[in-house]
Amino acid sequence: MSQILKSLKVPPNSASLEEARTRTFEFFRMCCRSIPHVMEVYNLHDVVSPSQLRSAAAAEVRKNANVTNPKVIDMLLFKGMEELMNIVNQSKQRHHIVGQYVVGNQGLVQDVSGKDRDASNFLKKFYSSNYS
Repeated sequence: MSQILKSLKVPPNSASLEEARTRTFEFFRMCCRSIPHVMEVYNLHDVVSPSQLRSAAAAEVRKNANVTNPKVIDMLLFKGMEELMNIVNQSKQRHHIVGQYVVGNQGLVQDVSGKDRDASNFLKKFYSSNYS
């Protein structure tokens, strides 16, 4: 898998926005192709499905969809390629992958319904105002 990633390199400058857009799609395809390998290496089958990882990768790409400067897009592609290389080359540990791409920005989902049953009204208001 790392041999395939070595063949895909981001050139220093895209000539146009269309060229940067094409490179972005190529990068996303490379991410999708590496998902089965990442699932196997990091043993993520019990935590997440391949389609959920694909959705997380798509969300990361879409996060910067409003960028129109080709140089900025090239910089983001370089950073994304570096992140993908770190994941595929096992420079990250399993909990890094789970924390960044499985749990994501929503934070750790916790079941607080059992804890709130005996809490006072003051604590319920405090929790709802500070942790919602």
